[in-house]
Amino acid sequence: MNLGSILRQRRKEQGATLKTIAEKAGISEGFLSQVENDVNSPSVDTLVNICIALGVDAGDVIKAAQKREKCVIIRSDEWGDADFPQSGFITRRFFPPENRRDIDSSVLVMKPGKGIPARKNVKNGQEVLCVLKGLVELRHGDARFTLHRGDAVHYWSIPEGQYIANTSKDLAVVMWVGTL
Repeated sequence: MNLGSILRQRRKEQGATLKTIAEKAGISEGFLSQVENDVNSPSVDTLVNICIALGVDAGDVIKAAQKREKCVIIRSDEWGDADFPQSGFITRRFFPPENRRDIDSSVLVMKPGKGIPARKNVKNGQEVLCVLKGLVELRHGDARFTLHRGDAVHYWSIPEGQYIANTSKDLAVVMWVGTL
């Protein structure tokens, strides 16, 4: 059960530090960090102590973890159903940030001539891009790849030199997955 991201979210909502909550809960800052990152699971007593330190009910935290979506579907009829912002693209993420741990994923809908820059602050990340509709260009460092509907590519992230652009006259839709 992914309690860690819920506990982290509650702590950050309060503006509390790991150190403060760990001290109040009677645990080490390192252990609390491991719990928040779902690397380690607390005992029931420790979970209750963390929740007391946060001023939240342990039962509410467990219920929130149980209610989290475990499977999200983005249907093709949802690809372009909203007004496009000035940027000319829409990102439909599968899970909100607090529900992502190892990978991030989304369906990207791009107007003709528009593009999306690389994620920032990614080190040693990998990405997969699959064209669902249209024609896109992947700029990856000095290389440029034209990808058609059905094409897919797996690559190492280059944050300073990477860009995905819709080079066609029609809407382009891609499925993107990247490691965190």
